[in-house]
Amino acid sequence: MSTVELTAETFEQTVTGNDIVLVDWWADWCGPCKMFAPVYDQASAQHEDVVFGKVDTEDQQALAASAGISSIPTIMAFKEGMLVFSQAGALPARDLDSVITQVKELDMDEVRAKVAAAQQDGESGAGQA
Repeated sequence: MSTVELTAETFEQTVTGNDIVLVDWWADWCGPCKMFAPVYDQASAQHEDVVFGKVDTEDQQALAASAGISSIPTIMAFKEGMLVFSQAGALPARDLDSVITQVKELDMDEVRAKVAAAQQDGESGAGQA
């Protein structure tokens, strides 16, 4: 599968409407982004069950700001609409493949249970000094 350009209008629908979505936050002036692009494109060809999105941070500044992007390239992985990985910096091919494999293997029921437990712990600890 080739990569798809994501915009403020398509980002949420893409992330929530697909099982696994990787997002590459990049800009044309960014040297490391240009070096990472072929690695990302190759991974998209190898993992046809994953949506590979790209966000041009220059063109989509508001979207990048809302996502908290402060360094590019940044790679994010979403599974079942939930952010499960985010890292700034270009990844070597083997590391990107490892991230994809780990995301595919995530048990989302277990992840949601841990998130719920952490939120519950946070609520029960609120107001305590």
